[in-house]
Amino acid sequence: MADPYGTLGVARGASEDEIKKAYRKLAKELHPDRNKDNPKASEKFSQVTQAYDLLTDKDKRARFDRGEIDGDGNPTAPFGFGAGAGGAGGFRPGGGQFDFGGGEADLGDIFEGLFGGGKRGGGGFSGGFGGFGRRPQPKGANIAYRLAVSFEDAAKLAPQRITLRDGKTIDLKLPAGLEEGTQMRLAGKGEEGPGGPGDAIVTIEIQSHRFYTRDGDDIRLDLPVTLNEAVLGAQVRVPTPDGPVMLTVPKGASSGKVLRLKGRGFHKRGSGRGDLFVTLMVELPAHDEALVEFAKSWQDKGNPRARMGV
Repeated sequence: MADPYGTLGVARGASEDEIKKAYRKLAKELHPDRNKDNPKASEKFSQVTQAYDLLTDKDKRARFDRGEIDGDGNPTAPFGFGAGAGGAGGFRPGGGQFDFGGGEADLGDIFEGLFGGGKRGGGGFSGGFGGFGRRPQPKGANIAYRLAVSFEDAAKLAPQRITLRDGKTIDLKLPAGLEEGTQMRLAGKGEEGPGGPGDAIVTIEIQSHRFYTRDGDDIRLDLPVTLNEAVLGAQVRVPTPDGPVMLTVPKGASSGKVLRLKGRGFHKRGSGRGDLFVTLMVELPAHDEALVEFAKSWQDKGNPRARMGV
């Protein structure tokens, strides 16, 4: 694969946020669902995903920057010799050649000279000192997938089933700390190659919800309550991603009062879970004559807008 920085269109010193922003922009443009009649876009999408995967892995990015691996994650120099030797006698990155003060010699020729002929038969060395210096065969290309996960499944980390390109299905266990754009690697589920199959890279898309909203690891919910429940207090059923629970509405609760249900949010990275914050919204019935007559006969002498200076 080409230089991953160039593939994403970012500078070598780009921050993780810059890399993520560039990837999301390209992924949206190149997504196979938006380019069904353009196979090159699908190929480019896989390359962009592979570049993002490498650059967001701190260890792989550092090794690439040092020239130890190429854009596919394969070693660029034999027997683990680093690419930064620099001076005379150092291995040059990306090739089976040896640098002698500006001149180049093939590794096979070097070992043949050192060991008295590297291509002799009958127990002698063969192929340049037993094949030393050969670059490992590249693996097949990675295949990019996008998996839509419902809001509730994402919050409770419900297992997800994905169908691969070959028709096989795999059940995925979602990781804690899941968020929009999280990537999961399925080793060996990519395209076949001389050095073995590549990987499948699954990018998670969390679907929006009709009444939940996400706030980091927490969830927020506006809950309608009746006037009676707000004035007198009540036990009410509240939906959560794990199923409904009972919540105590305190007496005299006003619209906007926030109550917390601990541990009902998203699973945090590492351990623990966020909370579900419930905002009470007093809902008045329309065209209720009894309520109208009550309001006419009852006066609230307080000024709820006093704190606003009006």
